Amino acid sequence: MNARGFSFVGGASGGWRVTRVSRVVGEGLEDAKCVDVVGANLSSLPPDAVWVLRGTASYDRYVTRQEKNRLNSEQPLLGRLEATCAALIPVKKSPEWWQLAHDERRAIFEERSHHVQTGVKYLPAIARRLHHSYDLDEPFDFLTWFEYAPEHAGAFEELVLELRATEEWNYVIREVDVRLVR
Repeated sequence: MNARGFSFVGGASGGWRVTRVSRVVGEGLEDAKCVDVVGANLSSLPPDAVWVLRGTASYDRYVTRQEKNRLNSEQPLLGRLEATCAALIPVKKSPEWWQLAHDERRAIFEERSHHVQTGVKYLPAIARRLHHSYDLDEPFDFLTWFEYAPEHAGAFEELVLELRATEEWNYVIREVDVRLVR
């Protein structure tokens, strides 16, 4: 079993109640009442589930040592008691994105879109974990998971709007925004 594998199970039960599902671009997801976050890559759909999204919490990509150190020093842990709001935002990027060389993706990701720099502005209020799904033959390339306290909901909206306004988001061909409360 991969200790870094995670499954996000949308269905009738789970630790997080769905408050909103928005199709941002491309195909949406079937409606679910709850989402359960499971610390394993499930091999089949649980009985009361309508979808399962799998990903791996892997090593950091596209970041420099300085950026990684800053993220690690300011990033809060997931599961904080006050963080009763969450967002699951699965994203799929275009084949054109994946045809770029690593340095070309890095240039778009940070040098021009300032992805890490933008995210750091919202730490420690918003905790996050990125799950990679591209190599797992999943419907999305990335599963982004965020947790925050209700008083930081406005800041989270600002973060999402800033990121969606960047050059990097020109390569997104499917994105769904699932908002949750615990």
